[in-house]
Amino acid sequence: MDLIFGNYEATIQSWAALAVLLLTQVLVADVASVRAKHVPGTPVEASHDNFLFRASRAVANTNETIAIYIVVVLFCLFSGASADYTAYFSWGYVVARTAYAVCYYFNLKLLRSVCFGISLLSLSALLILGLMG
Repeated sequence: MDLIFGNYEATIQSWAALAVLLLTQVLVADVASVRAKHVPGTPVEASHDNFLFRASRAVANTNETIAIYIVVVLFCLFSGASADYTAYFSWGYVVARTAYAVCYYFNLKLLRSVCFGISLLSLSALLILGLMG
């Protein structure tokens, strides 16, 4: 692995953690759908009072930023950016997205927005780091 990714092991591990987060979010949304007896293919009631809506939005919101995350991390890897800082900001994104999902599930709106902001700052930091690499 060192031949391909050098000292970026901690960053690669964050990808595994993000995969676990995504799988967990999908499972939570699927279980919520089954428990709500939601008919597949029909719209989910758009209400933050509805757990199924919040669980579905948590998955969708992670999907909205994951492509950017993958691109900026690959940019850092290929540009030779600091492995330590790439790992810090990559884990910052993953932890913020995890906290974001938990806040969405429990309908903690302000804290959810703070977590979203931290994830965006992490993405921005990764982009800047890649540019400096």
